[in-house]
Parts: sequence; structure tokens; C-alpha cells
Amino acid sequence: MKYWIVSLLSSLIVFCATAQKDSTIKKKDRKRDVLMQTTMGDIVIRLSDSTPLHRDNFLKLVKVGYYDSVLFHRVIKDFMIQGGDPNSIRATAGQPLGNGGPGYTVPAEFRKTLFHKKGSLAAARTSDNVNPTKASSGSQFYITQGKVFTDAGLDSVETFRLSGRKILAQQREIYKTIGGTPQLDQGYTVYGEVVKGLEVVDKIAAVQTSRAQDRDRPLQDVRIIKAKLIKRKRK
Repeated sequence: MKYWIVSLLSSLIVFCATAQKDSTIKKKDRKRDVLMQTTMGDIVIRLSDSTPLHRDNFLKLVKVGYYDSVLFHRVIKDFMIQGGDPNSIRATAGQPLGNGGPGYTVPAEFRKTLFHKKGSLAAARTSDNVNPTKASSGSQFYITQGKVFTDAGLDSVETFRLSGRKILAQQREIYKTIGGTPQLDQGYTVYGEVVKGLEVVDKIAAVQTSRAQDRDRPLQDVRIIKAKLIKRKRK
């Protein structure tokens, strides 16, 4: 019970700190990219118009400063880097994280054209047994690093992780060249991608992480200093 009280108070502090900022999403906002300035370098993210609920929610949180000072609290090399828990802002060393959020979820928006290639932005969520609709966390996200697959590896993913669902030919080629995490496709909503700063994602993914009760949390904090909207540049 004590842990949940601490989590609630932390979320209220974040809410009060950001409530005075403008969270209204304007048409021009949807044509901008998101710059994440982290303690290990800058990452630029482009959101997808194919997932309007996730796009607008992420834009709103960025505009009110929700992600400022938040940690990447879960990092797994060759898999992904995860952040967005407001409880991480003032977390002490060794504190388990991953339960914080704004108090709502976002309905799943699965799109066949959006998949878990390296650099994809996707929404974290709770497990199927408590979340059968696969609704997304209101704030927690991850950026895919993944690994490069062979045809045999992708065949195995199709059989054992995707229940026989076939990976599209074009997507297979991407998984065989730049890599990703195909086992997550159509199970977690992908709603954007990194357009600059993949080397920063790799750098974060390579940090040493805990094996204690705060498992997979970086031993040295990796923090989002600030997230903000910037003018979109062509790829």
C-alpha cells in the first residue's frame, strides 16, 4: 500500500508542475517532430498520422513537459529502451520503476504498415491477462533496438511467437538488414520512429543495468533532460 501512495503523490507532483502549460494540440503540432534531449545525446522522433490517438496523446504530454527529467528506467540490450514513468523523476538508486503513469490508457491502434523495426517508437502496456484489449500505457513508451534476423530466425518467430501469422516480405527484408523485434508486432502499438539519433539509442542500450529488484534499470541514470516539438526536416 505504501508504494502506491508514493506513486500517487509523485504523479500529482508531476501533474501540478505541468497543469499550467498549454496541452491543446494544434494542426501545426501534428507536422512537427519531437526532440528528446537525453544525458547521452539527442533523439529525434517522428510520430505517425496512422495512429492519431497515440500521436495526439504523445504530443500533449510533450507540450506540458511530462517527459522532462524522466528516466529510461528499463534497458535491455538488443531489445529496447523504455521510459515515461513519472515516478522515475525523483527515484532513489535501486528503486523499482515501471508502474507510474497519468492514470489512463490509450486504445490499441495496430497497423500492418507500422512494425517493430529498429528505431520504432511503441507504447508499453500491461500483460494480456489483465489487459485483453492490449490498451497502451498513457505515458510509458519504448524505442526498439532489436537485432538482425536471418530467414530461419524469422520463420521461427512466425511459428512460435506470431501463431503462424506471416511477416510481410518487405518487412522481412528490413528485419534482415537493420533489425528489430518482430515478435512484438501487432501486440504493442507502434506509433512513430526515430529519424535521427539511432546511435544514441544504441549507446543507451549498451549501458550496464541492474540484476537486483530494480532489474534492467541502468546503474547510472539515463535521463530525458527535455522533450520538445521542433520543426520537421525531411529525412
